[in-house]
Amino acid sequence: MKPYSGIWPVAPTAFHADGTLDLEGSTRALECMIDQGSNGVCILANYSEQFLLSDQERYDLTKASLEHVAGRVPVIVTISHFATDIAVARARQAKEMGAAIVMMMAPYHGATLKGSAQQTYDQFAAVGEVGIPIMLQDAPLSGVDLDVPLLARMAREIEMLKLLKIESVGTAAKLRALLEVAGADIDGPFDGEEGITLMADLDAGATGTMTSASITDQIKPVVTHHLAGDRAAAEVAYARVLPAINFENRQCQFRAAKAAMLAGGVIGSDFCRHPIAPLPRWASEGYLDLIRPLDPVVLRWGK
Repeated sequence: MKPYSGIWPVAPTAFHADGTLDLEGSTRALECMIDQGSNGVCILANYSEQFLLSDQERYDLTKASLEHVAGRVPVIVTISHFATDIAVARARQAKEMGAAIVMMMAPYHGATLKGSAQQTYDQFAAVGEVGIPIMLQDAPLSGVDLDVPLLARMAREIEMLKLLKIESVGTAAKLRALLEVAGADIDGPFDGEEGITLMADLDAGATGTMTSASITDQIKPVVTHHLAGDRAAAEVAYARVLPAINFENRQCQFRAAKAAMLAGGVIGSDFCRHPIAPLPRWASEGYLDLIRPLDPVVLRWGK
């Protein structure tokens, strides 16, 4: 078994109805995620709306989150930035505050400004010097093509690069190819994308998944059954949750977790900052209709 496994959902960032940062709501979300049985949690990811937060808000949220979790589960702090010096400074700050892992994408800014393969390698190597485990996020958002030879080289040569979260097109095929050539150097092969390709990715060798925080307790059995060698039970569990995962991924994105947490009394508002559009009522109701029969923790946690 790989050192890193299980389900590590992304924490939503709560805002008050007026758009200001809701630290109490954000820590309540983390508490709910722990009660869902999360093996670890991730803050400040794309699904946390990290791109809508000021530097001060990032600091305040990181501090409040790590103090609240207080080591009960490992916390991943996302530190992605185009500037290597800033990524390094964020990693150092996260380590000093008590983060277990930092996560980062390849350096990019906008649609056309992207780091080369060597620049990507160099940025991760620089962050590695901080001395905290790194999760590389291979996500379409960056637009950077991280091919298998590059990822394998980075895993072999950058000591602190311990985990890879693959959520690019063809995740399962990429995981298989990557683990074939560098499996011994990867301590945590994960997938993402809300778990929409989870079964194929587990079959390919993934040991962990990074979903949203909506129905963590309902998705977790897919992973635990599969890792225990019971693929048939994993398949049954996956079929049970897949309609909700699909609806979240295709219709709601990160707003689904907020809709579920608002409905369950975890947070007081599902506000998303402009220019993110509010989740339409039909989408919110459609998602909640799909998860209610699953009886997830999130819908009863705050009631």
